[in-house]
Amino acid sequence: MKGRIQVQLSVMMFLEFFVWGSWFVTMGTYLGRSLNTDAAAVGTAYMTQSWGAIVAPFIVGLIADRFFAAQKMLGVIHICGAVLMYLIGSTDDFALFYPLLLVYMILYMPTLALANSVAFNQLTDPSKQFARIRIWGTIGWIAAGMFIGYVMQWEASNLLGRTFLLAAGSSLALGLFSFTLPDTPPKSKGDKITLADILGLEALKLLRGKNYLMFFLSSILICIPLAFYYSFANPFLNEVGMENAAGNMAFGQISEVLFLLLLPVFLNRFGLKWTLIVGMLAWGLRYTLFAFGDAEGGVWMLFTGIVLHGICYDFFFVSGQIYTDVKAGERIRSAAQGLITLATYGVGMLIGYKVSGIIVDAYLTDGGHDWQEIWLYPAVFSYGVLLLFILFFRNEKVSYQL
Repeated sequence: MKGRIQVQLSVMMFLEFFVWGSWFVTMGTYLGRSLNTDAAAVGTAYMTQSWGAIVAPFIVGLIADRFFAAQKMLGVIHICGAVLMYLIGSTDDFALFYPLLLVYMILYMPTLALANSVAFNQLTDPSKQFARIRIWGTIGWIAAGMFIGYVMQWEASNLLGRTFLLAAGSSLALGLFSFTLPDTPPKSKGDKITLADILGLEALKLLRGKNYLMFFLSSILICIPLAFYYSFANPFLNEVGMENAAGNMAFGQISEVLFLLLLPVFLNRFGLKWTLIVGMLAWGLRYTLFAFGDAEGGVWMLFTGIVLHGICYDFFFVSGQIYTDVKAGERIRSAAQGLITLATYGVGMLIGYKVSGIIVDAYLTDGGHDWQEIWLYPAVFSYGVLLLFILFFRNEKVSYQL
């Protein structure tokens, strides 16, 4: 891979996640402050991510893989996304905000796969080279949070509507930049693609194995409490008085980078089962810390809960992706990864966003919310999933490359 192409792909990944991180983290706070919505509406807004994840395989499989070069489709979608983000940031009516956001996320979620396709098409040794490209996506998300929280301080000045304009500008930049990326022609042009291919139904045979079935079900279940974090962590931190909440939450992605370096060591020394267990334990611990933390003497609990994101994500999701890759083999690798993504970001988080909104509304008080009671729900649920996993999953030796 030539140096110029590596720079192009790195910039693509940076902008891809900068766009998402620009508005996604603070949307719950924005909706409550600027549109005066209840928590149920916040959950409904975040559900658009799950609907996008469910629809994404159809867009990529039926359109991108058959008719258009990936980099061109990436460009067109992000230019359209820039227009939608501008309109989203310009409305003060949730009845218009929601359908615009739904269309945007149905378009945006497939770009994650498109960006990966563009990158993989240029890599000569993906197992060694892709991490160096993908890490710039995480850096992009961190940069967005730091810019909003520490540089512009839009949370403190009640100007979170500008996050959508920031997303619109960066989306337009990525859309135009995409047309300069190396050509990635449609890989299935002229081939007959069935519905089973698009949905990755062939990968369902992995569920015949008791271990993988347990992992699959645990992945769906653990994403239900994860939705609490994505949709309500920022409103919670702002409500309890933490300064620069969006900037502080970016430390979760910084820890993600650091713990990714430790993942191979942990897998080698303790094995797959204990790596997954530590990841799930971190989920429950994070919500417990949120339940009992505050912005004064307990601020260390809040910050620790944020930093635990690295263990939560890397030790469960990344090791789970490796596990899926090994179990699937080369022939159904893509189908298997698509299936686990559909199950987690689609089904699991769709349920979680709906439930989280209902629970947060149930604990509305005159002074805000009873956050201790709220965070105990995902904490207890996470510990329950962990217990089931410990009881029914048997350790497996997994070979991997990071």
